[in-house]
Amino acid sequence: RLATNMAEQTGIKLSGRQVGRILVQKKFVYIWAKYSLEVKRDPAKREECKARLANYKRVAEASPEKLQWWFWDESEFSLRVIRRKVWGRKGQRKKVSGQRRKGRVNVMGGVRFNDKKRWVEFISKGNSESFYEVLKIFYEEVKQEWVDQGNKAEEFEVKGPKLIIVLDNASFHKKEDVVKKLAGEMPNIELDFLPPYSPDYNLIELVWHSAKKYIANRVFKSIGQLEQLLHKLLNEGELVIHWNRKIKNKGDAVNAI
Repeated sequence: RLATNMAEQTGIKLSGRQVGRILVQKKFVYIWAKYSLEVKRDPAKREECKARLANYKRVAEASPEKLQWWFWDESEFSLRVIRRKVWGRKGQRKKVSGQRRKGRVNVMGGVRFNDKKRWVEFISKGNSESFYEVLKIFYEEVKQEWVDQGNKAEEFEVKGPKLIIVLDNASFHKKEDVVKKLAGEMPNIELDFLPPYSPDYNLIELVWHSAKKYIANRVFKSIGQLEQLLHKLLNEGELVIHWNRKIKNKGDAVNAI
């Protein structure tokens, strides 16, 4: 529209790149999302959450042995399209056939604020059952980590760290029977739910974004091959993340406290 108006008023035609530079100079940004989350948010709840997260940050930095602060979420990674190259006469358009590798890999897990350690499990589907089972595995691994530091396993519930898990409002995260089981079987875990429409407060969004950017434009022959790479990236520390960078998520920047 800007290019059309300029052409009509001055007779000057602009390319798409030139239009983009003008918009940037005038501090416009391209919003790729279908909608913005800002209009759906409750400012009071966000401020309350921000204060709570700031307190977690203060304690986690001062006494990591007393409190571990984890950001939690689920994500999926899809296989790419494999295209077959064919020869054709120069100057003529030739249809290129392709084969879509069906399937996706679903993961669930978190990133620890203290040391930015990532931990994920592969799941078939995100639901209350997988949520409980993954947290159970997670709990035992954190407990073992604590024992490896010279502590006694039987004292973990009394002397071990509080595990604050920050997550969104997915219905299966709040299922009553699951919450009760967690409280009874994993007392060190405390769930803290973000305000609605606030993915920008969840640090793990940056992990998903970085992982998807790393595997973009790669072709995987099988689900197993994709899982193997994701395990190296997310569980073995091979994924390099610029933690201070902001990314776009449905029109919002991730700036998790």
